[in-house]
Amino acid sequence: MKRFVWFIMMLLLSVSYASAQNAPSEIKFNETTHDFGTFSENKPVVSYTFTFTNVSEKVPLVLNQVMASCGCTVAEYTIEPVLPGKTGTVKVTYDGTGKYPGKFKKSITVRSNAKTELVRLFIEGDMTPKDAQ
Repeated sequence: MKRFVWFIMMLLLSVSYASAQNAPSEIKFNETTHDFGTFSENKPVVSYTFTFTNVSEKVPLVLNQVMASCGCTVAEYTIEPVLPGKTGTVKVTYDGTGKYPGKFKKSITVRSNAKTELVRLFIEGDMTPKDAQ
């Protein structure tokens, strides 16, 4: 019986030690919103690159999924694990071709292995009609 109790105690101790060693990574974006301002329907494709840093001390950061709120917005992102202290990017492209001119605001959902698993990025702007001055 003593061996069984000793085994359980050692198992619990080793599990808690292992979980402490694998503390989750942390993601920090330089900014979470970008305003394209006003742009013409003549050039309806605009892009912006968000930069993030892995601010954890030990664990690599992995982006599991980056999803835009609609088909007019596409996201390209750093696929390789980002080591502690290093940076990665999420490039967001909005294509207003065939869309009604005017103001827009779109969201991009970033899922990762960070302590805060979900982060939302936003892009916004105002596309003016082709015939506007």
